[in-house]
Amino acid sequence: MTFSQRANVGLRKVPSWLVYLVGGAIPFWYLYLAATGGMGVEPINALERELGELAILTLVIVLAVTPFRRLTGISLVMHRRALGLLSFFYVLCHLLVWLVLDVQDLGRVWADILKRPYITIGMAAFILLLPVAATSNNWSIRKLGPVRWRRLHQLTYVISVLGVAHYVMVQKVWEAKPLAYLVIILVLLATRIELPRRLSPAEKG
Repeated sequence: MTFSQRANVGLRKVPSWLVYLVGGAIPFWYLYLAATGGMGVEPINALERELGELAILTLVIVLAVTPFRRLTGISLVMHRRALGLLSFFYVLCHLLVWLVLDVQDLGRVWADILKRPYITIGMAAFILLLPVAATSNNWSIRKLGPVRWRRLHQLTYVISVLGVAHYVMVQKVWEAKPLAYLVIILVLLATRIELPRRLSPAEKG
C-alpha cells in the first residue's frame, strides 16, 4: 500500500462530526483569548483579524482539495463539505464581531458598507456565500440536481476572489501575508481552467 493510500484510509476514518467539533471550537478559543488578554491591547481588532484569516485559510484548503488530490493522490473530498461550512461559520463570526463588538451602531454599519470599498466587497462575498452554505447538503443536491447544484457552488470561485480582495484592502498597506493568500488563490483557480485539447493528426483528418 502506498503512502497516499494509507493516508486516504486514515482520513476516511476521521468522522465528519469531529471535523465540525474541532473546527467549530476555534472561534470560541479565540474569543476566550481576546477576553483574557491573550490578543494584545486591541483584542476586538485582533479577534476580527484572526477570524477573517481563519476563514480565508479554510477557503484555500477547500479550493486546494482537488489540485492536491491530483498532485499527491491524497483525497480530502470526504471532508470538503465540513471545511466549506466551517469557512462560512468563521466568516459569520468575523462579521458578528465587527457588528456587535466593533461598530455597535446599525447606522454606522450601513454607512461603512456604502462608504468603504473593502467592506462593500466583504459584504458582497458574504451574501454570495449564503446560498452556497444553505445548499451544502444532500437534500439540496437532490432538489436542484447535480448540474444546477454544481453550477451554484461555482460561486465559491467568485467568493474566494472577493474574500481575498477584502483581506488585502483592509490592511491599508501592502503586507506579505494577504498578498501570499491572493497569489495562492489565483493559482488554485487557474488550475481549474480547462485549456482546449490539441487535436491529434488522426482527429484533424
